Amino acid sequence: MTAQVFSATSVGFESRLIEVECDASNGLPGLQIVGLGSKAIDESRERVRSAIQNSLMDFPPKRITINLAPASLPKNGAQFDLPIALAILTVSGQIKQHELEGYIFAGELALNGDLRPIKGSIHLAEMARQTDKKTLFLPASNVAEASLIHGVHVVGVRNLKELFLHLKQQCIIPEYIATPKLSNPSRANGPEVTLDHIYDQDQAKRALIIAAAGNHNLLLSGPPGAGKTMLAKALVGLLPPLSLEEQIETTKLHSTAGEINGTPLASRPFRAPHHTVSYVSLVGGGRIPRPGEISLAHRGVLFLDELPEYPRSCLEALRQPLEDRSIHISRANERVTYPADFMLVATQNPCPCGYFGDNTKQCQCTSAQILNYKKRISGPLLDRIDLTVQVSRVSHNRLLEAPKSSTQQTAQEKIIAARNIQRNRYGEPGITNASLSSGMLVKHAPLSKTCIELLTLASERLNLSARSYFKVIRIARTIADLDGSQIITPHHLTEALQYRPHP
Repeated sequence: MTAQVFSATSVGFESRLIEVECDASNGLPGLQIVGLGSKAIDESRERVRSAIQNSLMDFPPKRITINLAPASLPKNGAQFDLPIALAILTVSGQIKQHELEGYIFAGELALNGDLRPIKGSIHLAEMARQTDKKTLFLPASNVAEASLIHGVHVVGVRNLKELFLHLKQQCIIPEYIATPKLSNPSRANGPEVTLDHIYDQDQAKRALIIAAAGNHNLLLSGPPGAGKTMLAKALVGLLPPLSLEEQIETTKLHSTAGEINGTPLASRPFRAPHHTVSYVSLVGGGRIPRPGEISLAHRGVLFLDELPEYPRSCLEALRQPLEDRSIHISRANERVTYPADFMLVATQNPCPCGYFGDNTKQCQCTSAQILNYKKRISGPLLDRIDLTVQVSRVSHNRLLEAPKSSTQQTAQEKIIAARNIQRNRYGEPGITNASLSSGMLVKHAPLSKTCIELLTLASERLNLSARSYFKVIRIARTIADLDGSQIITPHHLTEALQYRPHP
């Protein structure tokens, strides 16, 4: 006799349907699991056996073989405990095969039969929506995450016995109402740092607003204590809320990485890895490829404080994701692609001691030290940064002054209005001015003859590359959107050119 139960798993950023087959035959009693499973799946034999027995059900004294199909697909995780247990109960006659039709099951079993939360439950909900199996049974703590996917009936289960009685129509599981929870409670009452907390730095604040409105990369350079880190942290509070599509994308990534416990991501991610970060943790990878920091910052901010201190290999690895908005991870047995549409916000000092060009403190570095320090960041990487701002020291007599007026709310309103303009113009969610291709830029950001002459002259004097040439137009398009202008004027181009590094 054979049984068939369906489950699902995540492969990179995608979902795959898994068929759990079970066969029981006469012979020496035992449980064998095949189908290219990991160590966690191999150990599920003892968890499943104890969970069935402690749930007051019979574990058949037969030779049982479990196959996870397709057998050529590597599988990892403990979410197959529940479908394996149901397959065994079906092959032993305790559950009828037709009682499992149209369902997908996933969950880790405790020894007493309780269900523990799993990673990647939103991937399972997506697979349920793509197939004709529109009902998904999950641990109760994963219901809120999976409920982000519309068109799927998600049932939260607390233990194996409860699910058995539900399938037998003896005790129907009541519908669980998922209470929205913030995955980052510290930001529930708003950002920790706002523009109102930062004194002076008008040009840097303007650059933050432009960066948030068009999703542009930003580099802040200045002496220690000038407020570069505060400016970067204030950027998160300026970004518009996540749309439903963006929330699903970010939740999928963080769920795959195991960084959320069944609660969907409610705010834009802000990732700030230390400069001792390894290449794999930044880019992603491992024996079982998983997303790194640049993917976990998708639809949010990747903050690199003291950019020249990061390993050269890590910095150069950012070049391809900054262009393609995705990262391809290739390993011997697997190749996956993760989205990486993030805003790069970085800070740096002008020299090793930090006071080169400062008006109040003399620099102690030699010319060779300053040159070597600047060479730590390659030209191709700097060319991919849209806005470069010099942050100067704030006068001491301004530090204890109360802010004269609030600029945070006004800035947020302008940014949301500019994002809405871009959404209506391009007709696709998630596309911003910074992600426009050259062809789309020519179509949606045409320049007048005067603007072309101005930009050509500035490009020659600043020695701009072709990439920088188009970046200036993208920034000018964002500035025009902030002003509510449908066309790009010479004034918008002039301001955009101020944020390109001068030779």
